[in-house]
Amino acid sequence: MSHKPEDLQQVLHYTFKNPALLRIALTHTSFANESKVPTTHNERLEFLGDSVLSVVVADHLFHQSKRPEGELSRMRASLVSEEALFQFAEEIQLGEYLRLGHGEELGGGRTRPSVVSDAFEAVIAALYLDGGFEVARNFIMPFITEGKTAEEDYKTRLQEVVQQDPDAALRYEVVDETGPDHDKKFTVSVWRNGTHLADGIGRSKKAAEQNAAKKALEKLKQG
Repeated sequence: MSHKPEDLQQVLHYTFKNPALLRIALTHTSFANESKVPTTHNERLEFLGDSVLSVVVADHLFHQSKRPEGELSRMRASLVSEEALFQFAEEIQLGEYLRLGHGEELGGGRTRPSVVSDAFEAVIAALYLDGGFEVARNFIMPFITEGKTAEEDYKTRLQEVVQQDPDAALRYEVVDETGPDHDKKFTVSVWRNGTHLADGIGRSKKAAEQNAAKKALEKLKQG
C-alpha cells in the first residue's frame, strides 16, 4: 500500500510552493535508477536535511538544558540516530509515500529503517529549501519535545560505568540473525573482559546493541 507523494502535504500541514522538492525527497535511488526518464533521487537532500536536523536538535538541547557538552553530544546523537529517525518517520507513516524501485519495493523498502530514516532527513531539507529554517524547525520540534524520542544511549552509559575500572573492556558480538532481509532480528551479546553480561534483540545491530547494554546496566545495578 502506497500513497501519492503530494498527499504527504496534508500530514506535514504545509503546502509546497515547489512540489517537485517533495517528490525528490521521497524518491529513492532505486526508483531513479529504474526510471526511463532522468529522475533526481533524494541523496543530496538527505545530506542537507541531516545538517538542518542537527542544528535544530543542538539549539533545542543547548537552551533547554544546562548539561555539560559530553551529555549534550550524547543526547543529540540519540535524537538524530537511525533508530530515532525511523521512529519519527513511522509516526507519519512516511514509508507509504516513498517512490521505490521494483526490487526495493519487493524487498520491503517501505519498512527498512535505513531507507525511511534517510527519506525523513530529505523531507526536512525539502521543507527548509521551500519554506526556510522556521518551517523545517516547526516540523522537527514536536518529534524531539513530546517524549517521542529514541531510547537513551545505553551503550555510552555502560561504557562510562565500565570505565571506572581502567582495565575493563567491552565487546559486542552478533550471536544470531533471523528473518528475511526486510524484517531481520538481530541478537547481540555484550561481554566485559570475557565475562558475558547480557543479550539484546533488535531490528538492527545498533538497536540490539543498545538493548544488550540496557540489560547489562540493569544487571550491574542489581549486582
